[in-house]
Amino acid sequence: MKLKPSFPRLATLLMMTLMSGLVWGQHDSREDRILPKGFAPWELDMSRPLDGQFGTLSRGIPTPPPGSNLRTAAEWEEIEVLTITWEGFSCILKQIAAAASQECRVVIFSEEPNQTTSYLTGGSCGGPLSMDSIEVVDVPTNSIWIRDYGANTVYTEWNDGRVLVDWLYNRPRPDDDAIPDALADHMGLTLYSTIESPSDLMNTGGNWMSDGYGTAFASELILDENNGDQSWWTTFPDHTEDDIDQIVEAFHGVDTYVKMDNLPYDGIHHIDMHMKLLDESTLLVAEYPQGVADGPQIEANLQYVLSNFSTKWGTPFDVIRIPSPPEQGGGYPNQNGDYLTYSNAVFVNNTVILPTYYQQYDTTAIRIWEEALPGYNIVGIDCDGGNSNIIALSGAIHCITHSVGVEDPLMISHLPLDDTENDSTPYAVVAEISHRSGISSAMLSWSTAADGPWNEVAMSEGVVEGEFAGNIPAQPVGTKVFYFVSAEANSGKSGNRPMPAPAGHWSFKVLGGTDHIMQAEDFSPWVAAYPNPGSQLSCFEVHFPQPVECTVTLRNGLGQPVRQLHQGTLARGTQRLFVDARELANGPYLLTLHTASGQTWTQRWMVAH
Repeated sequence: MKLKPSFPRLATLLMMTLMSGLVWGQHDSREDRILPKGFAPWELDMSRPLDGQFGTLSRGIPTPPPGSNLRTAAEWEEIEVLTITWEGFSCILKQIAAAASQECRVVIFSEEPNQTTSYLTGGSCGGPLSMDSIEVVDVPTNSIWIRDYGANTVYTEWNDGRVLVDWLYNRPRPDDDAIPDALADHMGLTLYSTIESPSDLMNTGGNWMSDGYGTAFASELILDENNGDQSWWTTFPDHTEDDIDQIVEAFHGVDTYVKMDNLPYDGIHHIDMHMKLLDESTLLVAEYPQGVADGPQIEANLQYVLSNFSTKWGTPFDVIRIPSPPEQGGGYPNQNGDYLTYSNAVFVNNTVILPTYYQQYDTTAIRIWEEALPGYNIVGIDCDGGNSNIIALSGAIHCITHSVGVEDPLMISHLPLDDTENDSTPYAVVAEISHRSGISSAMLSWSTAADGPWNEVAMSEGVVEGEFAGNIPAQPVGTKVFYFVSAEANSGKSGNRPMPAPAGHWSFKVLGGTDHIMQAEDFSPWVAAYPNPGSQLSCFEVHFPQPVECTVTLRNGLGQPVRQLHQGTLARGTQRLFVDARELANGPYLLTLHTASGQTWTQRWMVAH
């Protein structure tokens, strides 16, 4: 939400916050003073003077980090610490700590460390946790939304010289704004902050997504909150878009800063509510039924990105769709429903923690995450039930976590191989591999089965420093090949990509010649229709080895067209189309896919309310 909303928007937000029952109250209990991701009613009280209430960050250096090759870490990289702030929703936070502490250290900021520790080691919400990897830090706090006010990991020399970079926070919450100082003190790290002109910049972590290689994404909230306007509690930094780009490049090493239109219904305009980078080349994007809520604007933004920006390799981004469900028993955000999202998840090394809501949609979402990231431990946490209804405050798992990358990342970057027609020559696998101590060895492992056995091929460094290559032998038509890359640094540190290899891996299929690809008998494009029968939002999956020009139509039991779901090009790989079954009568339906070459495939589907 913009910091200077219209009065109708203020009234709407005030009403939503009051209805949630989770407002700042006149009580001592931490649970009674939960602040929303937007503004609490008392924060919207324009008659309340705010001047002089905000302290100055204690140790943030207000100049860009030194170094010749700045790089901001991506979220899927190896992390040393996951951070959370203990401000309400204790059961959700405990479940996060339980999952994350199996992968890394967990640092918890709390005003009541003894009570927090007692809850973590007590029998409620899953039973006692070991505190071996959990550290509770005694500091003042305002709210749970640490993603927005936390600091980001930046390396001053590509994969060395770890520092933290913080921005001005866009809420009148001084204790929150000082959490990066506490984190830097606790970990012994240097903190750089965009707090002084000419480098003052207001931003939030929920509106920030880095690919780890110089590209970042945001909504145009970043422009709105740095345009020099005044609100009731502050004056925004005054910068042009070029100024903003220069500040972000100076503090983060980002030279491509993608900004997308704000969405009309998300309220806070944070992109983590509908998008997530899964790796350097893959975007997970929320999808609504046709024409519903933010669906049209999300699609427009996505097409803008795909048409104007590319991956670090110059290739188009792959897109995985994931449905955003309506509020259980209610509607979508344009119908006053909560903003339920499955993209608001956090990577914790080999684990991904994501919000869940109710089984009908959770099953589909978890399946999509598992298919997108084979081998990762996908952990769902209920964010919509009873005392755990945090999504009513417009945030979920990503919003209440932040991370600190490891001191010495071993970086392996690879553009996954596409399905291929080649069944006669080897398949070259090229990866960029680096560590601050140098690389002693790199290995390519491949198999024709997801669980091995694995064949190992030594990778050789080529003419380009840090670029390693190895070959997978040619395979016959119909073979599916699984592979991963591992490396060891001169220091002895080792790593894999995908990180949970061999359980995690990339894969491609050997398809044969061009004529062979488009024959219906060679592959079944519809791999799933779920739920089936359908009663609400339903998903249809189709997989093509190459882009296909086609029309997808939903027909009733008499064969009459009911709805056109797609017309145009379907990208290679797995694509998902959605239809809202609530708008359809009970009975059998048939999905037909008709290509420009005249081929037709069908998928049966039932609607049962």
